[in-house]
Amino acid sequence: MRTDPKGKAIANKILLAMSDGEYHKVCPHLEFVELPQRFSLHEPNKKMEFAYFLNQGLASIVVSTRGGRDVEAGVVGFEGFVGTALAVRLFSSPLCEVMQISGDGFRIRAAALHAALRDTPDFQMRLSRNAVLQGMQVAQTAACNRLHDVEQRLARWLLMAEDRVKTARLPITHDFLATMLGTDRPSVSLAAQALQQRNTIQYNRGDVKVLNRRKLETSACECYRVIQKLNGELDLN
Repeated sequence: MRTDPKGKAIANKILLAMSDGEYHKVCPHLEFVELPQRFSLHEPNKKMEFAYFLNQGLASIVVSTRGGRDVEAGVVGFEGFVGTALAVRLFSSPLCEVMQISGDGFRIRAAALHAALRDTPDFQMRLSRNAVLQGMQVAQTAACNRLHDVEQRLARWLLMAEDRVKTARLPITHDFLATMLGTDRPSVSLAAQALQQRNTIQYNRGDVKVLNRRKLETSACECYRVIQKLNGELDLN
């Protein structure tokens, strides 16, 4: 079991995978934070002050447009970190990163992260690998939103969310899903209804429960398996 300086348990895969020697160099700079739903981790084109390593919960990488429409480009949970630009000394990004399912984790100031990376080559490698794989996930999600129907995309998103929050019950609404999937609420409602009629999910107001994961995987497009394979690469040494 690994903890921060105040004894808070760590569940983030990157922080757990570090060698003891490198972790002890990073550990003093970690600050435990509660991350409520809708909490903004990074604003578009604003200076990034922290990188975040989630223990639990789900963060969305969101593309915002001038017309006020948003679409999700990727998700981050306990397997990765939020603020990939900081790993290569970029201090801003056009993307918005926000908590979609509440959780907690650890943050580290940008300056402290950069100082630590000078003496932690394995940590640097893990952050760089995560950044590249996250970029691949964003590309796959973009293709998915363009090529696949709403039911397939909804099934893919629910699977990705369940993988990261480790629970079959997800506190989300149709309006939220419409924004994340880049479509409208009626389309999401029809897709959710189709999945519910096949006893794949159960939907109540503001809450979705996965009833049959195998059926959900069958309903999802191939993008889920591609992204799942990318996430598996993070576990390789």
